Amino acid sequence: MDYRIIDKEHYYRKGVYRHFTEDCKSSLSITARIDVTALAAFSRQSGTKFSLNFLYLLSKALNSRDDYRMAYLWQSDELICYDVIHPTQYVFHEDTETCTPVYTRYDPDYETFYRGALADLERGKQSREYGLDAAGHPNWFDASYLPWLSYDAMHVELPDGYLYFLPIVNWSRWREENGRLLMPVTVRLNHAVADGYLVANVFRLLEREIGAIPPAGDGIPFDKRGRNGVE
Repeated sequence: MDYRIIDKEHYYRKGVYRHFTEDCKSSLSITARIDVTALAAFSRQSGTKFSLNFLYLLSKALNSRDDYRMAYLWQSDELICYDVIHPTQYVFHEDTETCTPVYTRYDPDYETFYRGALADLERGKQSREYGLDAAGHPNWFDASYLPWLSYDAMHVELPDGYLYFLPIVNWSRWREENGRLLMPVTVRLNHAVADGYLVANVFRLLEREIGAIPPAGDGIPFDKRGRNGVE
């Protein structure tokens, strides 16, 4: 885990940061639907899991900009930026109707990420423990899929005054509209390190990554694939 300390006096969001960490501690979330038609088609044609393919693109998007890798160290009152952040995904157990968090390491190489994320999921299926270890995984962001419905809005609340800066991202089942597959995605960020532009930009980055997906078999960014079914 590597990070650099941000000089708050020269931080480009200095005024906003001070206001939303001292005067008005708050967060900001946006729910919007993104077109995942190309990603669903790729997943189906390549025999890979849609959920893991989306998790890869989400992790890639969030790691592309410092603003999404920020954190607050309350012990030293320091603002930091991690070199990389990793996704915490979840396994749902039908028998107990509970979830197990699964810590997956982000790797910019798709094959490496996919193989690791799939192995993490399989291990998570063997446990019924909640197993949350936030202290041991400080640079992991929350990424949760809700497959039971296609929602229109979602709001994640944290304790008042809690300066948690890492992204919290949720998504649910897609809907077909006019021949396109539109999937609800919710992005939550702390207002101290992000405004409406930065939250909306996550959706723009995701749409750009999905738009760059070639047909299955044509290479980058998914140039090597498993054969583990589609989710």
